[in-house]
Amino acid sequence: MDSFPRGESRTRPDYGLVQTTIALDGGGACIADARHLTAAFLARVQADHGLPVSARAMDLSQLVVSELVTNARKYAPGPAVLELRVVGAVVEVTVWDSDPVLPVARAADPGRVGQHGLEIVMAVAQGFEVQREPVGKRVTARLALWDDPGGDMAGRSPL
Repeated sequence: MDSFPRGESRTRPDYGLVQTTIALDGGGACIADARHLTAAFLARVQADHGLPVSARAMDLSQLVVSELVTNARKYAPGPAVLELRVVGAVVEVTVWDSDPVLPVARAADPGRVGQHGLEIVMAVAQGFEVQREPVGKRVTARLALWDDPGGDMAGRSPL
């Protein structure tokens, strides 16, 4: 993984990627910081690289970042790393944390208060995967950058 200064994005011509990697300290403000950095990254994707980013993609990306960083802060000791990467028409949101326990979506329970974050992420993402690392795990969600003319998210079949 390439590492860039906080909030800085780079284009890697060999892969055609636009990405940024941010170390999060795990403090109380890291969730809000991650959301703001995500919005700024996607705004730069539009302004600097001319890629369309729908309002829905902007909102859902910040929601997914918020849920994944919240889980990392809640369940893993120490810092986390947020990586945002644009590949084609998709933004990949990846959060690494030090906890080796892989997350599992819980069965639907309308009476349960809280602990719906992973369900939300899986419902809005076009792709989702969890990968165990030598230390901790890496959780990745993929979201379409724009909506098709019918209003559906690109790359996702209507239900």
